[in-house]
Amino acid sequence: MLYLYDTATQEVRPLAMRQPGHVSIYLCGPTVYGPPHLGHGRATLVYDILRRYLTWTGIQVRLVSNITDIDDKIIDRANKENRPWSEITHKCEKIWFEAMVALNVEKPTDIPRATDYVDQMVAMIGELILRDGAYVTSDGVYMSVTSVSDYGLLAHQKIEDMLAGGGDREVFGAGEKKHPADFALWKFTKPGEPAWPSPWGEGRPGWHTECVVMSLQLLGEGFDLHCGGADLRFPHHENERAQAAALGKRFANHWMHNGFVVDAEGEKMSKSLGNVANLIDLVQHYDPRSYRMLLLQTHYRSPVRVGQDNIDASVKAVTSIDGFFARLGELANASPPDEATLLAFRSAMDDDLDTPGATAVMFDAIRRANTAVDAGDNATAGALAHAAREMCTAFGLVVNAFAAVSDDIAQKASLIDEARASKDFATADSLRNELQAAGYVVETTKEGTRVRRG
Repeated sequence: MLYLYDTATQEVRPLAMRQPGHVSIYLCGPTVYGPPHLGHGRATLVYDILRRYLTWTGIQVRLVSNITDIDDKIIDRANKENRPWSEITHKCEKIWFEAMVALNVEKPTDIPRATDYVDQMVAMIGELILRDGAYVTSDGVYMSVTSVSDYGLLAHQKIEDMLAGGGDREVFGAGEKKHPADFALWKFTKPGEPAWPSPWGEGRPGWHTECVVMSLQLLGEGFDLHCGGADLRFPHHENERAQAAALGKRFANHWMHNGFVVDAEGEKMSKSLGNVANLIDLVQHYDPRSYRMLLLQTHYRSPVRVGQDNIDASVKAVTSIDGFFARLGELANASPPDEATLLAFRSAMDDDLDTPGATAVMFDAIRRANTAVDAGDNATAGALAHAAREMCTAFGLVVNAFAAVSDDIAQKASLIDEARASKDFATADSLRNELQAAGYVVETTKEGTRVRRG
């Protein structure tokens, strides 16, 4: 049985299933106003690993992950660039999914877009008003947090200690709030902004309203797991939960939050490497599997630093796995997987998704399999290799056996290094894009650029 830390109860407890053998998960997805950063990549990969592991154990998973395609940040960018807001969301959503494909993230079961659920949001807000859980002001409709007896559960704070909510989003209409932590459910539209009709006036939904409606609409009350980055715990997730509670609905049964991507001093960040400004840069400049490997070797609740040294180490790690399976060949399928190894693997994964411990089990199996091959014990080597392959599958880690590349491809790899050495990054990127378009994986390390078939 899988045990996970629950942010609400602050304890590691079993992930209970509303329906035996089925897990329902809601993951807060991207707000599509710019390129995804490393933190977005971490959140998505953590829960992709969780989903793949659950599936590997035989559990059916329904993962709902939304697209926030109407939001203050989107409107701000549209106004600054004098572009239609929908043009920005369509382009950024396309970029998002291209990054997810590169990272081998399995597509969610459902991908609701906020703009497709505005009518349901209006209906929910109307019900909250009728229940005295919300009120209308001159600039919108606000949630009354004092109507929820345990408001602050996820933040582990008492309501009297709270200041104005909203996170890094605009604190909207603070002057007319009944309580500093009250938050906007509906924002009346300013001239030139997108608008939808409502009984209170044209406007758009608040960020916190979007996810609670989509999760309940698609997964129903009491769904199994709500997850996202630690920065969403409060106020976003708390405000989702508050709306459901005010409606008398049972919301998520379990809350899961991953840690931040941080810099060398431990501060939250979005970028770290000199040539990596966002997630797109990372998958273009390095083997995309390296980020998954780096995160596998860090517990999901811990902060993770993304730097040149550990990206290079992760590239080396996935390359060594490729080399191992290339060496073992058909031996990896000749014997049943080693049961003791898989038992140790599952024990680690079931202990609050201890991927560092599980990864150590995998690399130990690879080491022992190599030793067995050297000793001529092909049966043991095959069983351990088969177990290692199973673990890669559970991790979502694609194995690419090495194959020799032609001289002209190898020459282009050398030209990339020459261009980088002379700081001609435009030429280096052009060559890299050319190789990637031809189906090659291009890996940049301290030792130079390596190319292999994808």
